[in-house]
Amino acid sequence: MATTVKCPGCRAEVEWVEKNTYRPFCSERCKQIDLGAWADEKYTVPVVEQTELGEENESG
Repeated sequence: MATTVKCPGCRAEVEWVEKNTYRPFCSERCKQIDLGAWADEKYTVPVVEQTELGEENESG
């Protein structure tokens, strides 16, 4: 039995199998929409400033 995941784009159930070249997406369309969102900077990765890390380590 294949593992199923939800497409990050449309939330459709997707089988995690080798023949699904778009995994974890259900289609090329969902994959391209997600790529476009990254390109438009709609997603961000949080960054911890170096000074915050130093302060955290000193007090913790």
